Amino acid sequence: MKKIVFLVFISIGLNASAQKLSSTEKKIIDAVNKQLPQTFKTLEEIVNINSGTMNIKGVRASGEVLRASFEKMGFTVEWMKMPDSIKTAGHFVAVKKGGKGKKILMLAHLDTVFEPDMPSNPFKILNDSTATGQGILDDKGGVVLVVAALEALNKAGALKDANITVYFTGDEEVGGIPSVITRADVIEKAKQHDVALSFEGGQINKVTTSRRGADNWRLFVYGKQAHSSGIFSEKAGYGAIYEAVRIIDSFRTGLSALPYLTFNPGLFAGGTTVIDSVDNVKVYGKDNIIASKTTVMGDVRFLGEKQRAEVRTLMKNIVINNNLNGTNAEIFFNDGIPSMEPKEGNKKLFLEINKVNADMGLGEVLENDPMERGAGDISFIADYILSIDGLGPSGAGSHAPGETINTKQYPLLIQRAAIFIFRLSQKKDL
Repeated sequence: MKKIVFLVFISIGLNASAQKLSSTEKKIIDAVNKQLPQTFKTLEEIVNINSGTMNIKGVRASGEVLRASFEKMGFTVEWMKMPDSIKTAGHFVAVKKGGKGKKILMLAHLDTVFEPDMPSNPFKILNDSTATGQGILDDKGGVVLVVAALEALNKAGALKDANITVYFTGDEEVGGIPSVITRADVIEKAKQHDVALSFEGGQINKVTTSRRGADNWRLFVYGKQAHSSGIFSEKAGYGAIYEAVRIIDSFRTGLSALPYLTFNPGLFAGGTTVIDSVDNVKVYGKDNIIASKTTVMGDVRFLGEKQRAEVRTLMKNIVINNNLNGTNAEIFFNDGIPSMEPKEGNKKLFLEINKVNADMGLGEVLENDPMERGAGDISFIADYILSIDGLGPSGAGSHAPGETINTKQYPLLIQRAAIFIFRLSQKKDL
């Protein structure tokens, strides 16, 4: 690992010396470089703590690794705890109040998809540009990036007057329910700030100014139980499975061409008896009995509240109209994560990050297509505050055992974040 960090020092030092940065910004870059060994050490430590969303102790332990760093920088740290019934770790919140510039809310998440009973993938350097480990990209690399950027600002004397709240959620991967409780505090804080920066995985030349939301739906279809020899007859009808197939295929043919919209039937169960619970289904039946019930569970992803409402209406109309003989059906939707709609204010933040990239010699930044990103925590607050996402580490294999980050780009992304935060902290207007 020392060899990798040393190579990074050389490449960054040569690149930064010729760019359009202020003397303070050059000090910030120098501070990032000098602390890289400690940054990678912290990354290794936090990656090696299992913090699957349901592992409350692990999520909190991951946050506690960072507490001392924030307190040394003058942040007040607390855990925003959730009611016991929600069964999640709560959120790690660090606040620093200053007197200048924009009030900045910074988001990342401590939890991962990897629970303790899943195969372990500890931190490991694979080569001179790649490291692997559980959650290293999504989103422990983002968490450590935030800390490293702020520490560099602090060492360069550029953090003193800044107004910053860091919000590391503990349940992003399996969103705590109900969100009206689990996201109430971050929404309230968003209303008290000017801009929100989210450090989910990203790229040097792409950021996110809009992303789709995600809801869940459950379809119940009912038919007449009877001997299979009578199927399609006027008396027996078509059965619940045929009607469910008709509905799902009508979703595909009738809605799949709508921009930004996707819907996925993730579970399909039909038979004589279907027993539903919150997250699974048990089914019984025989091949010579017409199915009397079918349950289908799925999600729908959308961009904007208008599309969210429109697609629910369209899906309900398909469900209740033109039912096959002897069948009927109903569909229910559960609110999940709202979308981050395209906004003019987000575009302004995009132009600012583009300027930082240009001044650092990193090339032009493009906006991610909303189809490229799933739902995320930023979406809960995007209606209340100027927002930008995808400021975290670059890498590959998110949610997979071999998840990686690009260790050569990681220092550059820390630098960019630090300079972006510094410039925002100096601005009165965008």
